[in-house]
Amino acid sequence: MIEKLTISYKSYDSKEELSFLDQKLVNKSEQILESAYSAYSGFSVGAAALLSNGEIMAANNQENIAYPSSMCAERVLFYFCKSNFPDLIIEKVAISVKSVEKVIDNPISPCGSCRQTMFEYEQNQNKKIKIFLKGEIGKVLEMNSVEDLLPLAFKTDVLKRY
Repeated sequence: MIEKLTISYKSYDSKEELSFLDQKLVNKSEQILESAYSAYSGFSVGAAALLSNGEIMAANNQENIAYPSSMCAERVLFYFCKSNFPDLIIEKVAISVKSVEKVIDNPISPCGSCRQTMFEYEQNQNKKIKIFLKGEIGKVLEMNSVEDLLPLAFKTDVLKRY
């Protein structure tokens, strides 16, 4: 038997087509990527989250010469939000990227580790997180849920939770 997975998403030619609030979120992700520490890859990522209290939090990627010690912007952001605002819901997240090598004119999706982390936060808060993805220039993609980025996410009730 062959089965098929499909996802749906919205595509905008530019961020100017977004609502005022969504533009504000994308703008914040673009602003914060400018202060990313990407000294080794030259690939900067900014992530901004709209919390259920209306506040926007933002974070960027932090690299280290010992590459495994580096941290992606998305995980820095999610860990910060949960640590500092444990009772708030993450409503929406915007992720923007920029490279010193060339202009990125298409949205780039988060890495697998970030997708899995974001998925678990979405599951734990029992509310979908809308995701906006943007390159340095060009179109913006809007996903209705983290699960759209990771349709076969690792999830099980078999693992013990303490």
